[in-house]
Amino acid sequence: MQTCKIIIDCDPGIDDTLALNLAIQSPEVEVVALTIVCGNVPVEIGVDNAFKCLERLGRLDIPVYAGAAQPLKKTFVSAQDTHGMDGLGDSHIPRQTTTKAAEQSAADFLATTFKAPCDISIIALGPLTNIATALTLNAQLGANCARFVSMGGTYKSHGNCSPVAEFNYWSDPEAALAVYEHLNQKIEMIGLDVTREIVFTPTLLAYCQRINPEVGDYLAAITQFYFDFHWQYEHIIGCVINDPLAVAYFIDPTLCQGFESYTTVETTGISIGQTLVDRFDFWHRPINSLILTEVDTNRFFEQFLTVVLNAQASIIKTDLKKLR
Repeated sequence: MQTCKIIIDCDPGIDDTLALNLAIQSPEVEVVALTIVCGNVPVEIGVDNAFKCLERLGRLDIPVYAGAAQPLKKTFVSAQDTHGMDGLGDSHIPRQTTTKAAEQSAADFLATTFKAPCDISIIALGPLTNIATALTLNAQLGANCARFVSMGGTYKSHGNCSPVAEFNYWSDPEAALAVYEHLNQKIEMIGLDVTREIVFTPTLLAYCQRINPEVGDYLAAITQFYFDFHWQYEHIIGCVINDPLAVAYFIDPTLCQGFESYTTVETTGISIGQTLVDRFDFWHRPINSLILTEVDTNRFFEQFLTVVLNAQASIIKTDLKKLR
């Protein structure tokens, strides 16, 4: 099987960590590096959580690059109310090793990696600060990468940190705007329209604990805080795991459907961070995005659980028909 090389730019909170577990264990992709940005948690906690994940999976060979500690202009506001102070649901999972991030910054690494056309893609799971900064160092970054998938934004769904804005783009709207305006690569936007359909429920958690108790207990430890948050603020029984869908979609683009459009990002006022999707071509601007609006939820969970539980796909598929 030919694998696709990817760099994952992320802000490891709970769902980023789930996405890393999926990506690193999926045979279809080779994770070349992790670049960390402030977002769900301060960047130093994100780096620590990245190493905790790599340590657990026995993949400390994957380099980690620390990136932006602040948005380009906006004051940094974390999502620790959503992910816990440690970013992993206040699970306080210990770290056994003292591996450090690479000396080179995330932006420098990205700018250097994409100096020339290559077969490496970027999956961005957090605010786009590292990407925007790297673009100032190498304007050809986007044109030289194979694909660019961003978990962020929303088309018709309501926001998750304001009535209209999704957290990653709200967190650093200037960076999101810069990437949409200057990347020169079609941005495949996995936004809240599709990620809200990916709800990890207590029933699915109990199933994980039965199929693979070690992994199931790990998932329980990091998601209980997330469950409580979603119930308190959205009255959802379970938690929306946004980031794993971006990885699953990258591996299998048939999971999601959508449309191409010109998209930009608001940077001021009460709608700061909102993605303005010109689906009907009012502005007659060049297409810069693929906006995903539909997702096959059952197939996502078949893929996700098969990989993270190290289970047989046929068993997972059969069981999910009974559970969902």
